[in-house]
Amino acid sequence: MEKPVIVIKIGSSTIAGPDGNLDTAVIEKIAAEVAQLSRQYRPILVSSGAVSSGKSSLKNYRGKLVERKAAAAIGNPILIAAYSRYFAAYQIRVAQALFERHHFSNRSQFLQLKETITELWKNDILTIVNENDFVSNHELKFSDNDELATLIAVAFNADTLLLCTSSGGFLNDRGEIIPKVQSIDSDLLRFLTDEKSKHGTGGMASKLSFTKLATTLGIRVVMCGIAGESSFLQALEGGQGTTFQPKSSTLKDRQKWLASGSVTIGSVQIDDGAYQALCDRKSLLAIGITKVQRPFSEGEVVELVSASGDIAGVARMKLSSALLEESGKQRNLMAAHADDIVMF
Repeated sequence: MEKPVIVIKIGSSTIAGPDGNLDTAVIEKIAAEVAQLSRQYRPILVSSGAVSSGKSSLKNYRGKLVERKAAAAIGNPILIAAYSRYFAAYQIRVAQALFERHHFSNRSQFLQLKETITELWKNDILTIVNENDFVSNHELKFSDNDELATLIAVAFNADTLLLCTSSGGFLNDRGEIIPKVQSIDSDLLRFLTDEKSKHGTGGMASKLSFTKLATTLGIRVVMCGIAGESSFLQALEGGQGTTFQPKSSTLKDRQKWLASGSVTIGSVQIDDGAYQALCDRKSLLAIGITKVQRPFSEGEVVELVSASGDIAGVARMKLSSALLEESGKQRNLMAAHADDIVMF
């Protein structure tokens, strides 16, 4: 029986020491824990830390975008060398994969990255993933590595997404870790703070956003810390951290890619009747579209916005926005096929 996939995301605040530089003792512990998990899972490690590793080499580093790019270029080989050293103690070889947003939004490139990582698995090589900060432009960057880890988890139909965080889990208003979450709703969101991690770009709001996407697509998410012995294994067994229960998902792989990896260009508003029809897995007809909010071309993925203004899903459109507006309200004109629609 094939091992289930687990994606493990390590944030900058976890991997950096008090001075902001790479903490090799943490790298050593991560290697031991991932080696332990590899007996039961096929792991993919999504690790921040390139900027933290390289910024001390730059004069008068102030965190500007171009300085972060330069620090990442310096830090990536330092980071992968540290991982290589400590994983070697467990006879695990590593490979580094640096991704950009278009590797997921372009389905052909998306399938190629899957094939390459699968080939590395076949040769018992652990893939360590990070964003290619050196060339990623601001508009199409990942929001942070929480998003990148989620897209990787969706791509490989992962059993679990493990988000390692300095908080050790999701905290209530008394600073206590909530051990299990069934649903991310208003009761949970009231505990949310706007704080970002000390050395990273993300925060708990980002983690919750991508946790909701992952659980909606059937992936269990566990937020945990790295303190203690076998902390990852304990978290997976419910002994520490916060476990977010996955929902049942019957979406096809292509639909999961639409929901997670595609970059939405345009936006249309749909009426309540269309919303209900799409929830019932029907196609989107032109008559159900009340407004084109942002223009798009034929074949592009757009956001579906409900009558109340909420993002309700995404769809790959069969018609351009110009043709859609020219055609008027033709009752039976199909704007998007049911197989190309994902509702959230």
